[in-house]
Amino acid sequence: MKESTTLLNTDLEKYGLKDVKAHWNLSPEELQKITVEKGMGEETSNGTLAVNTGKFTGRSPQDRFIVKDDYTADRVWWGKVNKPVSPENFDRLQVEVENYLSGKELYVRDGSVCADPKYKMNVRTIAELPWSSMFVFNMFLRPSTKELENFQEDWLVLCAPNYECPDPQGYGIRQGNFSILNFTKKIALVGGSAYTGEIKKGIFSALNMILPTDKNVLPMHCSANVGEEGDTAIFFGLSGTGKTTLSADPNRKLIGDDEHGWTAENNIFNFEGGCYAKVIDLTEEKEPDIFRAIKPGALLENVVIKENGEVDYMDGSITQNTRVSYPIYHIDNIQEPSYAENPKNIFFLTCDAFGVLPPVSKLTPGQAAYHFISGYTAKVAGTEAGITEPVPSFSACFGAPFMPLHPTVYAEMLSKKMTEAGVNVWLINTGWSGGPHGVGSRIKLKYTRAMITEILKGSLENVEFDQHPIFGLFMPKYCPNVPIEMLDPMNTWLQKGGYISKAIQLAHSFHLNFEKFANEASQQIIEGGPLIDEHHHLDVHM
Repeated sequence: MKESTTLLNTDLEKYGLKDVKAHWNLSPEELQKITVEKGMGEETSNGTLAVNTGKFTGRSPQDRFIVKDDYTADRVWWGKVNKPVSPENFDRLQVEVENYLSGKELYVRDGSVCADPKYKMNVRTIAELPWSSMFVFNMFLRPSTKELENFQEDWLVLCAPNYECPDPQGYGIRQGNFSILNFTKKIALVGGSAYTGEIKKGIFSALNMILPTDKNVLPMHCSANVGEEGDTAIFFGLSGTGKTTLSADPNRKLIGDDEHGWTAENNIFNFEGGCYAKVIDLTEEKEPDIFRAIKPGALLENVVIKENGEVDYMDGSITQNTRVSYPIYHIDNIQEPSYAENPKNIFFLTCDAFGVLPPVSKLTPGQAAYHFISGYTAKVAGTEAGITEPVPSFSACFGAPFMPLHPTVYAEMLSKKMTEAGVNVWLINTGWSGGPHGVGSRIKLKYTRAMITEILKGSLENVEFDQHPIFGLFMPKYCPNVPIEMLDPMNTWLQKGGYISKAIQLAHSFHLNFEKFANEASQQIIEGGPLIDEHHHLDVHM
């Protein structure tokens, strides 16, 4: 690591920042020391820094905006996720933030994203808080000393967590905090929130626009690993479906756990240089890799610390969204540098709390695009007494909050890449079997791991498949190390009629959710959905 330097205002005047004391590229040790000395954080019993992000303990999706200008006007899928703000209002807010940061002690961090050198993008982050800079060190790729000497940023992040806009309506925003992307100026502006995920997701959202539009690269919210034979596997899934757990495989090297690109040359590369993991209810037995990565250099957010200095991971009293960021080298079995070629298998992970979907099924290209656009999982109902019904949850492309383009753009890229690369796509249900949540039981992790292992070994290439009569999915009749009766979900229910009506109900949820995408979707994608709607009566023989 280059020795850190502290320079006075001249270096940052080009960004409109006057009279600042700027610390450049401080080491994590120095940033941790400053954070503790300034009373902004404390060290746990093993020396890991823990901070509290204040009012915001998660992202604020309603306060995320994109500047609507010549570059974005006709490209962005404007709506609830992608809200517009005018270039004039952005410029005024930028001046406000620059004036606010002027005269302060600031922390500058130079890093990059996209591990494949051909697609690398340099990002300079200027932060008000020392631990925001530590987060960026952990999460972005760390340039070499030589790269730092001639560093030129492609994007700038201005991060002012303690600034609040006094007149939100006057600036075209909703309230005092905001996270705004300006693709023409190449600036991400974060104000009013200290939640570090805003920095990471801001740059991820920018890549989700730039890579498909300008570089013919498919950006993906997924984890990825690579086997000894050089075969790459990709895991998509929303929170709680097992993305991090299942991609951590002792026999395969981790490429990354959250954000990747798939290039025209058929390479898969990690966007990041670290991991940002949830730690609620964390134990060493459940998530050994994450647990052991929490050591000096890692940054814990919003956890509760006991009197003896140990973290109480079970305590969600500040938030259920407790987090840790750490550099990827805190994990033992990693691919270096973090990219690989030859994607062979894609897994869509869903936690189906209705107990309807098969534990493993193979998808056609049309089905793969349909399920990718749908991004389905089911949330288990809240803890209130008497509520046992799960709730379906759909997030387009398994990452709707970060996708500036219409979901079908990403889905069609995925279909094309799948077909060209001859990739197999699998839907894996990590949720319930034998009935919905409250009746059936959660599919054992050892069985899910066995399915994935056997797929990666090629064991399912020559087995017979049955087609699911309602969802049209292809279910293997046999999978080594998995009980045969589990493979067809209907066999695990006591009441066959109950299964069919629940399956039709879920199929209808899929159809309803898909209506908003149907106008832009190709016929092949539309036909990839469930075979029936609730208006059709069905005589099912399975």
